[in-house]
Amino acid sequence: MWMMKVKKNDDETLDSFYRGRILVLQKKNGYRFAIDAPLLADFIRTRPSDEILDLGAGNGIVALLLSIKPFGHITAVEIQGTLADLALRNVRLNRLGNKIAVIKEDLRKFRPTKKYDVIFSNPPYIRKTSGFLSVSVEKAVAKHELKCDIYDVMRTTGDLLKKDGRAYFIYPVLRKDDFLKAAQNAGLSVCVFRFVHPRKDEAANLFLTECGLALGEARTLPPLVLHDERGAYLPEARDIFEGRTRDPAF
Repeated sequence: MWMMKVKKNDDETLDSFYRGRILVLQKKNGYRFAIDAPLLADFIRTRPSDEILDLGAGNGIVALLLSIKPFGHITAVEIQGTLADLALRNVRLNRLGNKIAVIKEDLRKFRPTKKYDVIFSNPPYIRKTSGFLSVSVEKAVAKHELKCDIYDVMRTTGDLLKKDGRAYFIYPVLRKDDFLKAAQNAGLSVCVFRFVHPRKDEAANLFLTECGLALGEARTLPPLVLHDERGAYLPEARDIFEGRTRDPAF
């Protein structure tokens, strides 16, 4: 089988997701994605003809997980060379070369000749001056606003989104005010909020959003609660992490 022919470096792991439908090479000690990637991939609504832009692709994980949904093409932009190379290998590993293109580029300087139906990003969460920087450059750049901040991400989104396009993000609740200010500055309005709670009796730590260029009042979906009181995933969370996607109707 083709899955058995994967070339994996000594500093990498080969992981499978969505019950083996998606394979992902990751660095053992570099950037490794967390639960926010499948949460975002599940939240994104797509149509078969959509041209999609991934801002800050990392190792390509969200684009790979999104590949089980209908779409036209994804352009995945990543500034770090090592991660862009890994994303390209992951695209080839999953035989998605005709559906996903990886571009090594600073999203602040990315100047395509077209605009996109869908833009998504799982941006760095931590301010440049906050927290402790990882000794791994990959991790530090992925988690801290060293190469770009939320204002850069939203500005690029506002510039490259079609008038009737949709933009999707996941971000920490503690920085909700920064997110909303960055969206407003970029001419974006939040259409949908969904808050993510570790457990039913715990405060939300993340939120998912759909944004657009048209003005309107944001609606809040029922919260997503991940764990029961014993720490096991609840049915909806389990469906998300196993790739049993439920595309909402447009």
